[in-house]
Amino acid sequence: MSVSTAATDQSICAPLPVLGKDVTVPLVTGGEVTYVALDYAASAPALQRVWDDVAAYAPYYGSVHRGAGYLSQLSTDLFENSRAVVAEFLGCRAEDQVIFTRSTTDSLNLLAAVLPADCQVFVYETEHHASLLPWRDARVTYLNAPRTPAQAVETLERALADRDPYGPALVCVTGASNVTGELWPVRELAAAAHAHGARIVLDAAQLAPHHPVDIAELDVDWVAFSGHKLYAPFGSGVLAGRADWLQEAEPYLAGGGASRKVARRADGGVDVDWHTTAARHEAGSPNVIGVYSIASACKALTEAGFDNLVAREQRLVAEVRAGLAEVPEVRVLSLFGDDAPRVGVISFVVEGWNSSHFAAALSAEYGIGVRDGLFCAHPLIRTLLGSDPQDPGECGAPEAEPGERSLNAIRVSFGAGTPDEHVERFVRAVKELVREGAQWKYRTEGGRCVPDRGAAQV
Repeated sequence: MSVSTAATDQSICAPLPVLGKDVTVPLVTGGEVTYVALDYAASAPALQRVWDDVAAYAPYYGSVHRGAGYLSQLSTDLFENSRAVVAEFLGCRAEDQVIFTRSTTDSLNLLAAVLPADCQVFVYETEHHASLLPWRDARVTYLNAPRTPAQAVETLERALADRDPYGPALVCVTGASNVTGELWPVRELAAAAHAHGARIVLDAAQLAPHHPVDIAELDVDWVAFSGHKLYAPFGSGVLAGRADWLQEAEPYLAGGGASRKVARRADGGVDVDWHTTAARHEAGSPNVIGVYSIASACKALTEAGFDNLVAREQRLVAEVRAGLAEVPEVRVLSLFGDDAPRVGVISFVVEGWNSSHFAAALSAEYGIGVRDGLFCAHPLIRTLLGSDPQDPGECGAPEAEPGERSLNAIRVSFGAGTPDEHVERFVRAVKELVREGAQWKYRTEGGRCVPDRGAAQV
């Protein structure tokens, strides 16, 4: 997988309109500024196009697969058409199924629930917890963090070749790291998995919003992603791919919609004939608004031209990295090195700063929203920081006072809706904070570093 870094015309590559682009926030030092949203890796702002599409549909809201009325039929058509849109967006094969879920986490837990008996799962320690933790009922082999893409493939090949017994196996791998933004060699890993009789699921939560994902081209068996990272609102996700394991397993949830026929037996029990389509794992009333939002986002990204979006984002990545490289106290975290292709996700630490303190100062004094912590990827952060696996640390900010060393990092992330000036403001703020220090005093409250409102300016 490669990312183009070619420059493109600004008129073609203008940022896509997103909600909240003109929101102002107060500064602890006084006054207000336009908010700089640079936490896309957690949740990207919804595209204005998505919001408008949902608003246009809302008056026609109706029960899906449940009613004979016009609005129910319209909503059912919209729901199923959204499935087709997502399938096209992902380059699904004719026999693939698209199942709507709540999130990437829900999608991977669904896949974990349908694994065949004695299936062995192989997952790198570098994964987000959403793809690291769902495999509780399987035999799991955790693979050490590779330091090059080639090493990732070699590590997987050795592990698969050595497995005993040689039964069903599943490899779970991220497409783009939620910590470093680095792209993983998905196609090569898929080839290695298939060569050893294993299947592979791609966690595309951080890849799909930044880069085209084609199931057939990558030759992966499944793809999982979340709507709220793809410029749609919260509460919807996708698992797309091969149907056989999904059709052979018991439904993920038992209930209405998953069953075709239910009948009482003479002994008082119940016989159930379950659907073999995607409905088998979509029991209950579906999130129609969420599903339509994902489809709208897929259309918007496709129509904008993914090549243009990728090229523009790569320019922003280069600007941020160049700006951070001018600050000796800043260390950017990386597995594969400076030349590794990556999306708009960059994590770093600042010498002499608690990361939570630095992120709090960016917010309170500059109106810039970034993320600090371990980003729900604890083993990876510990590896990147060279810390002991038993060192304390949490998904949010740890209990560490400003200035104290902490096991966490700062993450800046951006995408299709990020204006150039937001990146420029961020780089200027980092340089100023490192050079001049914070203007306000901070304290730890409820596990977070916050401005001390009762304190005077520094």
